[in-house]
Amino acid sequence: MSKIKNTKFQIKIPIILAIGLAAGILLGAGIAKNDQKDGSLLSSIMKFREVLNAIDQAYVDEVNNEELVETAIVKMLEDLDPHTVYIPEEEAKLSNEELRGEFEGIGIEFNIIKDTIYVVAPLSGGPSESVGLQAGDKIISVDGENVAGIGITNRGVIDRLRGEKGTEVEVEIKRRNSVELIPFTIVRDKIPQFSVDTSYMIDDEIGYIKVSRFAATTYDEFVEALSELKAEGMKKLVLDLQNNPGGYMDRAINMADEMLSGDVVIVSQDGKEKRFSAEFRATREGKFEDGPVIVLIDEGSASGSEIVAGALQDNDRALIVGRRSFGKGLVQQPIRLSDGSELRLTISRYYTPSGRSIQKPFGEDLNDYYSDQRKRFTHGEYFHEDSIKFVDSLKYHTKHGRTVYGGGGIMPDVFVALDTAENSAYISKLIYSNAMREFTLKYQDKNKKKLEKMTFDEYLNNFEITDDMLDELVKTGESVKVEFDEKGFERSKDLIKLRAKAEIAKGIWGNEYFYPVINESNEILQYALGFFNEAEKLAKSY
Repeated sequence: MSKIKNTKFQIKIPIILAIGLAAGILLGAGIAKNDQKDGSLLSSIMKFREVLNAIDQAYVDEVNNEELVETAIVKMLEDLDPHTVYIPEEEAKLSNEELRGEFEGIGIEFNIIKDTIYVVAPLSGGPSESVGLQAGDKIISVDGENVAGIGITNRGVIDRLRGEKGTEVEVEIKRRNSVELIPFTIVRDKIPQFSVDTSYMIDDEIGYIKVSRFAATTYDEFVEALSELKAEGMKKLVLDLQNNPGGYMDRAINMADEMLSGDVVIVSQDGKEKRFSAEFRATREGKFEDGPVIVLIDEGSASGSEIVAGALQDNDRALIVGRRSFGKGLVQQPIRLSDGSELRLTISRYYTPSGRSIQKPFGEDLNDYYSDQRKRFTHGEYFHEDSIKFVDSLKYHTKHGRTVYGGGGIMPDVFVALDTAENSAYISKLIYSNAMREFTLKYQDKNKKKLEKMTFDEYLNNFEITDDMLDELVKTGESVKVEFDEKGFERSKDLIKLRAKAEIAKGIWGNEYFYPVINESNEILQYALGFFNEAEKLAKSY
């Protein structure tokens, strides 16, 4: 990504550049186009400096100047758009680690259950796996500090276990059937984070790929998944972008290019500055340009997900199935500030190949913007397609003349209503209290040898959650103050069994094996599988 450059005029003002706030504002403000604008910017900066100096020198109480400046920045950005944001240094570091697709640490998936850190799974190939940490282990101390029963948070765990590659961390583990704590010395290393959650064959012809975000490694992971599925005989593809919030724009463009042939537009962007305006077209020979494609989206699919879905829909390359997507059509550029914090500045709007802007409207009230999904639910949009109204002025047409609309997300070609028939507050409490995870950890720990004798296919087709197991799950819930709700239990019984089965599979075979089980309750996926005839027509006419 290109850097924002300061004007010569701005560079000539060292006294202003010495002020941290001024530096941040100058870096994020873009390039002034003439002396009048430079003068206006300088005047505004000097005014803020005067106020800050007055507070620092004369205010009756002691103040934290850095906190005042950060508050001022946040308030200033609220007058722009919902996606231009300021991110403090520590949050920026964590966020960028996720987008880069790797971090440095000991390599475990963990959960905090009853104020104790449980190892859900050591990450494959990571340092924790190599020294012998196991799913179900309880971390009692880190570098001699007790971490059990102290009210530790997820951030507290991350702060203690992440660190520079090559550094050591000492942990003490409580393992089932072991009286003594077991000490481990773990050397931190780079830990890859995967954004392709899973890929597998649904049947002899249909491949399934789930992408959770667009990180640095997403495109490479996607290409690898495509290659593996094609080697297994894939002729048709389901690309699941449900609840994918986006990420790096170029990874989304490259992914779409793998399914598009010819010199067709994927996406364009238009900004105030010419350097932020561009058109991106298909350029490479993709690995899946011919077979039928179905893309799954929902109200949580945003940004990069909408770029992919919009490109494939407007070019009549794929059938889009699900519910209307989030509606984020603004492009941000990250600008690193001098103290390590970050400004993510909206620099352009993007448009799908037909010319649609899918950015949903926003006003002064950001709470109103982010409560849009709740409003859609209340209005009935998740359940009834005809509750969604589009205006004719936002009507566009795909490559072959199908009608599509702009102005607030990607509307799918096939609408799938949200199915809440089996949901209840009771199952939500079992999951979010960690009762479900605690039960499944205990079960897989007690039955590990028996489970590992099965192949995953045998488990998927033959393993059942028994009533005795459900009774034990209910008791586990009660132990963490989840009161038994008979009505909710009966309503969600099948879903509870499926979730427990999926969690056990995850613990025994790995994260990716969670999805073939839980996808039996994925209503958008199950409904979409009946529409490959429509996807086939698009593929043949493309």
